[in-house]
Amino acid sequence: MSLQKINTRTIVLIFMIVLAAAFRLLSYKYQSTLSNFTPVGAIALFGGAYFADKWKAYVVVLLTLIVSDLIINYLYFSQIELFTSSIWMYLCFAIMIFIGTLIKKVHIVNISLASLAGILVHWLIMDLPWLHFGIKLYPNTLTGYAQSLVAAIPFEKNMVLGDLVFCTILFGGFELATRKYTVLRTNQKLAV
Repeated sequence: MSLQKINTRTIVLIFMIVLAAAFRLLSYKYQSTLSNFTPVGAIALFGGAYFADKWKAYVVVLLTLIVSDLIINYLYFSQIELFTSSIWMYLCFAIMIFIGTLIKKVHIVNISLASLAGILVHWLIMDLPWLHFGIKLYPNTLTGYAQSLVAAIPFEKNMVLGDLVFCTILFGGFELATRKYTVLRTNQKLAV
């Protein structure tokens, strides 16, 4: 595989991830109706599935999410704050990237299962009541955890819808592009 082929493929993957992440700015503007309807889960799965060098998936996806968080925080608070999002949230996205690396063949069933697994991880981790230091919405008990999980269902529903839309755009768009442009193809199987 030529260096040009690798570079073109990597550049296209990065461009698609950054372009999808830009949609987060719309979710900021329409936060009441688009809460959690974002491309972040789809971006993580997409990066994990398509980068031949898996370290690139982690670097590109997590860096893109951090930069978009900085922009969104600036829009909210008119100041740049690094890592205002919980480290647990970035851990969830890293796990989603790993789940994306497990996709062996791009197929609607495989992507759907990976998406649901990523959403489940996000839901189970991010709604732990003892992770939200300074915010005491639910007691730090199993009952409080159950209450937190139930309260999060509408947000997770939006995450499912966001993954559905953005996985379709990212995976479908890249698969169509690889059929048309041979420079985007790789001889390697996904998730090697």
